[in-house]
Parts: sequence; C-alpha cells; structure tokens
Amino acid sequence: MNGAESLLRTLAGAGIEVCFANPGTTELKLVGALDAVPQMRAVLGLFEGVVTGAADGYARMAGKPAATVLHLGPGLGHGLSNLHNARRANSPIVNIVGDHPTHHKSYDPPLESDIETVARSLRGPVRRPENAAGVSQDAISTLADALEPPGQIATLIMPADVSWSDGVVADGNGNQPSVVARPTPAVKPAVIERIAEVLRGGEEAALVIGGPAGRAAGLCAASRIAAATGARVFLELYSSRVEHGAGLPSFPHLGFYPDQVLHQLDGVRHVIVAGTPAPMAFFAYPDKPICLVPDGAQTHVLAEVGQDTTGALTALADLVASGREPEPIGPSRSAMPAGPLTVETWPAVISAVLPEDAIVVDETISSGTGLHAATAGAPRHDVLQACGGAMGDGMPLAVGAAIAAPHRPVIAFEADGCAIYTLSALWTQARERLNITNVILNNRSYATLREEWQHLGTDASDPHTNTLLDLGNPDIDFVGLARAFGVPGSRATTAEELADQLNRAISEPGPHLIEAVIPPIA
Repeated sequence: MNGAESLLRTLAGAGIEVCFANPGTTELKLVGALDAVPQMRAVLGLFEGVVTGAADGYARMAGKPAATVLHLGPGLGHGLSNLHNARRANSPIVNIVGDHPTHHKSYDPPLESDIETVARSLRGPVRRPENAAGVSQDAISTLADALEPPGQIATLIMPADVSWSDGVVADGNGNQPSVVARPTPAVKPAVIERIAEVLRGGEEAALVIGGPAGRAAGLCAASRIAAATGARVFLELYSSRVEHGAGLPSFPHLGFYPDQVLHQLDGVRHVIVAGTPAPMAFFAYPDKPICLVPDGAQTHVLAEVGQDTTGALTALADLVASGREPEPIGPSRSAMPAGPLTVETWPAVISAVLPEDAIVVDETISSGTGLHAATAGAPRHDVLQACGGAMGDGMPLAVGAAIAAPHRPVIAFEADGCAIYTLSALWTQARERLNITNVILNNRSYATLREEWQHLGTDASDPHTNTLLDLGNPDIDFVGLARAFGVPGSRATTAEELADQLNRAISEPGPHLIEAVIPPIA
C-alpha cells in the first residue's frame, strides 16, 4: 500500500472513524485511500472552514477526534478561523495538511508556503513524515498528541511523494499500533482543601466553571457548593459543551462586557476558577479594566484547564457540602408568545417547542442573550458555542455534532452575519442527509458592532446609519440560498410562524433552514 493508505488505515485502526475533507491535487492519494479504507467515513466540505468547524463539533459530541484533510498552506489558512475556535474549545483534532512533493518545494511553485509556521500558531505539535515507512508511527504520535489533556489540534503535514510511495501499517510485528490517552491529571488534595477553607471563611465568593464542568456531574457539584456556602456560580463566557435543561442545575454565563461582569461579581472577595481562566475582558475599552476580578478580591485556582475539573469540584463539594443535594431546575416551558418576532420573544418560542435530547448550537451573538435563561426548564439538551469568538462556526459545528450523534435532533441558531461566512455547510448537510434545523436570526445588520460602537464611544455619529454595519442593502435571501444548496427553506416573521416551522422541520428527516426575521437592536 502507499503512504496515504498507510496513514488512514493506521488512524482508522486506532479509532478515527470520520474524516472531514476539502482536498486538492496534493491530496488525491489521500482521496483514493479514503475509498480503500471503508471504516473511515469521508465527509466533503466545500470550504475548509466548514471542514475544521465540523471536526470541532464532532469532537465535542463524540468525545474523540476526527481527522481533517486540507489543501496545502492556503487550505490550512481557509480553515484557520474554526481551528482557532476548536483550540479554544480544547477539541482534539488530527489535522492533515497536504504538501508538494519534497523534490518540488525548492522550485517555489505558486502554492508553496510555510505550512509549519501557520500550523504552529494553533499551539499544537506539528509533524512531517520524511518517508512512507515512517507514516504509520507519525500517525499514531499525532493522534496521541491530539488526545493530550485537555485536547489539542495536532497537525501532520503529508508531502505528496510520501503519499504515493510504498508504506506499511504495523509496528514491525504485524500488529496495529494503538493509542491510549493519558489520564487527565488530578488536582492535589491540598489545593482542594485550601479552597474549602476559603469557602468556610464566610466571605462572599464566586465560583466560575468551564470546560468539562459544564456537564451534569460538574453542574451538580457546583450546585451543592453554592447551596452550602452561598457562593455565586457562573459558567465561563463561551462553553464548548454545556448540559442544560430540566433536571439539571442552571447557572448564568459571565457577561460579555466588563461592566456586566463587574456587576455579576460585585461585592465578591474571592473568585474561584475551575477549568477556565480568571475573568477577563473579551475586548479592551477605554477606561475599562482588563482583569475583571473586583479590586481587593483574591483569585483562587481550583483546577487548571486540562486538569480533572469535575473531580476537583466533586471533592470540594464533599468537603463543604456533605449531605447537601444539588438544586436542579424543574420542568417548565415559556408561555408561547404571539405576534412579531423580537429578541425577547424568539427564545420563548424555543423554550416552548424544544424537543427532548436536542443538541443546540448557539452562535446568535447579540440576538441570543435570552436563550440560556429561557431554556433552563426546557427538556434536557446540550449546548455548543463558538469558544474562540471567530465568526462562522455555528453551521459547521452542527455538521460535526449531527454526524457524532445521528439519532439526536440538532438545532443551530445562527446570527445572520455569522451565517454568511460558512453558508456552504448547508450543502454538506444536504449531501449527508443530516437532521439539522438551521435558524438564522436575521436583523439585517452587524448588531453586535453597533453595540460595540456605543461601548467604545467611537464618535458622535449614529452606528445605525453607518453603511459598514448594514446587511440590508441589498437584503440577503437566506431562504433562496438554502434552496440553492439543496436545503428546504422558509421564513418566519411571527412567533406563531417560527413555532410551526420549527415543529415541522424537526419532525421531518434531513436539514432545514428557517430565516427568523427580527428587528435590529435599538
């Protein structure tokens, strides 16, 4: 077999089941190898940002990596935005980037670039097999790197001549190499005891949780701690995966703007962080602090990112809340609103109709600030967010999530400005017949930038008249674009229309798109 087939057979034998790809000439041997390795599902994306975002969504829901195949340095560049989001989500990804044959690179052909430097910006290991005989071991090492806690993007650069040369899949004795993930490091008992003493001291405290602590066990431990000590609990601003809904405790996310966070933490003397950094400003603003821990308050690290955050929270709860039970939210749905859709009413519609065991992808930006609270008592579901803040992650995340969990309904809530970046994800959804309902919140503007304008105090002009923040000239026909990609589309302007279209889309197989028209934020 050739090096390309050696690579993919090794990865498949070690547990990689899906490869998201946008190949070019230098990757054609990998394309052929995917046909020869049927145990690895090949999923085509029309744009590399769809490929990398889908790998992120898959990793979050499957709990293991997918592979990508990208075309040279420019292809890696196209995929970099959602690889950035994946890095911030600590999603494990085996990132395969094709390259020119080794003997060709010295001629500086038009697509030649410094792939290693770009890949290293993702802060994960980068490997380049020197020959086909070493591909299998490099594949195993790359997979092991991706699985290193808390998860990272490990890149393997595959020269075309290594792909087409003869390779092997074995450890020398005919055995398939295997990968065993390193256990997540535990937090030392002394650290947990020290935090327990802080909580027992009686001073006002806040507990900010992130990463794996957004799952049921972490939420329940945090709830026990809050019930016993009075500590305020917050989720990090953007979470890779949060289990949410009836039967689980629910906590608010930290706010986006510094003033919001400082209000949430007002009066706190101790800020305890678990699985996330200390609160900081997303952007800098004139005369506003960057560190959002209140003046005079101490920061305490219960668990670093990459440590066993859930185990540390559970152990802390056992120390300070022995015998206390978590305080879950009971089942409740919002009353079904009526009339025109607004930023206030559309989350209530979702609360009223959200199905059991859904996967919710939330890239609503300014339009979705009420969604988390509105769905706290809705049927239990998972929520995925774009953790790095780079726009265009929502619909690709939905692709990966739907492939990882094919029997669960996926609903992607997407701001109109974000949707345009990776709208071609709809084509992949249609091609793969994925059960995804895409809801585009269309306010025909970059509404979040209008908000930012006010916070920055840019000048005395009106952001509502600035043409660079206006997406309504001409209006974007999302319904028509969906149909062009093979996805049924509809438009909702009222709560009743949105509820009816959601119920129909969720009940029918395959992808759908609903354009939910809402007024711009004043």
